[in-house]
Amino acid sequence: MIYGVGRNGFVAFQAPVSPYAVTNEQEAKEAGLNNAQIRGLKKAGQIECTTCANRMYQDGSDENVSFKSAAHVSPTAAGAAVRAHEGEHVSNAYKKAAMNNGKVVSTGVAIHMATCPECGRSYVSGGTTYSSIKYYEDNPYGANAKSMDAAAGIAGQKIDARV
Repeated sequence: MIYGVGRNGFVAFQAPVSPYAVTNEQEAKEAGLNNAQIRGLKKAGQIECTTCANRMYQDGSDENVSFKSAAHVSPTAAGAAVRAHEGEHVSNAYKKAAMNNGKVVSTGVAIHMATCPECGRSYVSGGTTYSSIKYYEDNPYGANAKSMDAAAGIAGQKIDARV
C-alpha cells in the first residue's frame, strides 16, 4: 500500500503490481492480468502451473526399475529422468540375455512428448523401450543333423541355380 495525502487526510492507494512481481495465479488475478497473460507467465515458469506441479510418473512394466510407485518430477528434469529410466530397461535386457544364453539383437528407446493443457509448456510425458533378444538353444538333434549332412557329403547338393 502507498499512502498519500488527499483532501480529507491520509488516503491509501493500491500500488500497481508489475506482472513480473507476481508469484502465483491469485496474485496475477489481483494485479488485473487476463487469462492469456497468466498463461504466458505459467509457460515462462514465473507462475507455477498446478497441472505441472501435480504430474506424476510411474512405470507400468513388471521389471525391477525406478518409478514403480508414482513420483513427481519437475518438467525441466523430466527428460533426464525418463531417459535414465528407459536406460534401466535397456540394461535389464542385456542382463536377461546374458543370463539365458542369448544375445541382444537390437534395442531402441522412444521418448514421448506432450503439451500441458493449462500452461501450454511442452514436457516429456514418458518413454518406451524396445528390445529384441535372440536366444541360443542347445538342441543336440539339430546339431547332429547338420553334422550328418556334412559327413555324408550332401550339404550344399540341393542348389537351385535357375535364374
